[in-house]
Amino acid sequence: MEFTPSKLNTFLFFKLPSAFWCGVRVKHIDDTQCVATVKHRWINQNPFNSMYFAVQAMAAELTTGALVMYQIKKSGKKISMLVANNKGNFTKKATGRITFTCKDGYLIEEAIKQTIATGEGQTFWMKSIGMDEKGNPVSEMDFEWSVRAK
Repeated sequence: MEFTPSKLNTFLFFKLPSAFWCGVRVKHIDDTQCVATVKHRWINQNPFNSMYFAVQAMAAELTTGALVMYQIKKSGKKISMLVANNKGNFTKKATGRITFTCKDGYLIEEAIKQTIATGEGQTFWMKSIGMDEKGNPVSEMDFEWSVRAK
C-alpha cells in the first residue's frame, strides 16, 4: 500500500470502520510526522457534550500507528507491530475539529533496524497531541509500540 492520506483513509474504511464512521481522517503523513483530524459530532459524542475519549484515542493511535506502518513498509521486511501500552491525559473538552499530530517518526527506524539485526522485539513510546481549532491542547496520548521481525 502506498502511504498517502487518501490510501490510509480507504484503509480505515475497510480495516478500522469504527474510526472511519466516527470521522477520523488522515490529513498528512511523511517520514517524521502524521496528522489526523476528527470533528465532534453526534456519533462520537459523550454525555457531557464533547468528544468521547475513545474517539480521541482512535485518532491519536492512528497518527502513531500509520508512522509505524510507513517505516515497516519502507524497510521492505516482514515485521509485526502491536500496541503494548498506552496512557492519555485530557486537559480540555474536545469540541469542534480536533487535530492530532505525532512527530515521533524518527524513533521507529532505529527500532526496526534493531529487530531486524537481533530478531528480538523492540519497544518505543510515541506521543500524539490533540489540539482544538483555537490551538489549545485538549488531549495528549502516549502509545508504546512493539515491533518484531517475523
